[in-house]
Amino acid sequence: MGKKLSGKDLIKLGFPKNNSINITLGQINRYQKRKKKEQILIEAKKVLLHPEDYKGDGIWGKIAESLLTPVEVKKHALKTVRAPYQIYGENEIDEQAKYQLYDALKLPISVAGALMPDAHSGYGLPIGGVLATKNAIIPYGVGVDIGCRMCLTIYPIPVSYLKGKKHQLVNMLSKHTKFGMREVHEIKHDHEIFERDEFKNIPLVKRLKDKAYKQLGTSGGGNHFVEFGSVTITDNNNEWGLKPGEYVGILSHSGSRGLGANIAKHYTHLATKQCPLPKQVQHLAWLDLNTHDGQEYWLAMNLAGDYAKACHDDIHKRLSKLLGAKALVKIDNHHNFAWKEEVNGEECIVHRKGATPAAKGVLGIIPGSMIAPGYIVRGIGNVASLNSASHGAGRLFSRRKCKETFTRSEIKKQLNLNEVSLIGGGIDEAPMAYKDIKKVMANQQELVEVLGTFTPKIVRMDK
Repeated sequence: MGKKLSGKDLIKLGFPKNNSINITLGQINRYQKRKKKEQILIEAKKVLLHPEDYKGDGIWGKIAESLLTPVEVKKHALKTVRAPYQIYGENEIDEQAKYQLYDALKLPISVAGALMPDAHSGYGLPIGGVLATKNAIIPYGVGVDIGCRMCLTIYPIPVSYLKGKKHQLVNMLSKHTKFGMREVHEIKHDHEIFERDEFKNIPLVKRLKDKAYKQLGTSGGGNHFVEFGSVTITDNNNEWGLKPGEYVGILSHSGSRGLGANIAKHYTHLATKQCPLPKQVQHLAWLDLNTHDGQEYWLAMNLAGDYAKACHDDIHKRLSKLLGAKALVKIDNHHNFAWKEEVNGEECIVHRKGATPAAKGVLGIIPGSMIAPGYIVRGIGNVASLNSASHGAGRLFSRRKCKETFTRSEIKKQLNLNEVSLIGGGIDEAPMAYKDIKKVMANQQELVEVLGTFTPKIVRMDK
């Protein structure tokens, strides 16, 4: 008997001559490399005899599924007719983003779709794209940064504090917020998220636990930020009983860090293997929610979303302590995620890739840019938009185009004109790269109502 497990070994054991052999070899190669061959064969035999006992198991579950109900790999053709859809602010959206949505609407699993007024092209679904599917989840419909979200904390501090204590606030963001791939907090905080079963039961997630622990309370690169700014509450009947007026606020934007990125990469790879699609839509490969991989991704995605929330909670907790102030209000929302929601009377998976949940009464934050206000909103519950709204102003210039078009001195001039202090931030995040947030908001008056605004004054981004 050779040292390495082979298909012949599995056939000798009694495995059927079908795809279960490839799946078994793949799982063992991925997760059982260090185990002795004899031990693997003993365990494989148990799974073969009683596969029903191993359903849902992190390592053997997929093998059990292949023995009980083999997943059929077949090439899917696109439908000729699109599922129903709605586009908001159509004149402001590039054609490529629209065509990406049109392709997604032809998937055999698609039920309905929508495009938000901040939309622009991306991988898989366009950014600002919303897609409802039947019992299937598209990893690239959620996006690489799973659970990317906004979080705003409002404090009972006069706005004059932002100018009077500017030096201290700049210092606070410089020293106590961490960005990008390398920066982590010296003093780590623990969190109940790390007790979750997913960190024990899903092999990929288990391997990522240390990374997630190190990165808790940190923010990603790109357009992620932590800001001090002025909050203006304009709505008299707001949910928090806040008097209309001005307050100091902290606004953060970030996601699930390395944990989410690795989950996205892993399950996108599995989806493309199981769901071959025509080349132009291969990024829209999906996982059936009735399969082991579909269920596992659903659990991992939800964990990543909760981890993203834990990161924001940690950021705001650290800064609140330094401010020495107790928060009046905290508002937060995801915008790269998938939810089980009712569409046309049936349960669907609603993917919002760069779109804010806006069901009736749901609160959210839609940021502008470093030199433009963000909006505190309440969802109206528009069924045609799949209860969604934009997640920001949306990009007008790609990152590459920014580098070709703008200079640091131009950016500095714009920041000075708007009395904004910036720590870090690259040319690819020039405030001029973004659409006019006021136009975007005008194009979604039937999706959300505005309760107030947040105007950035001190901004920290990745270097």
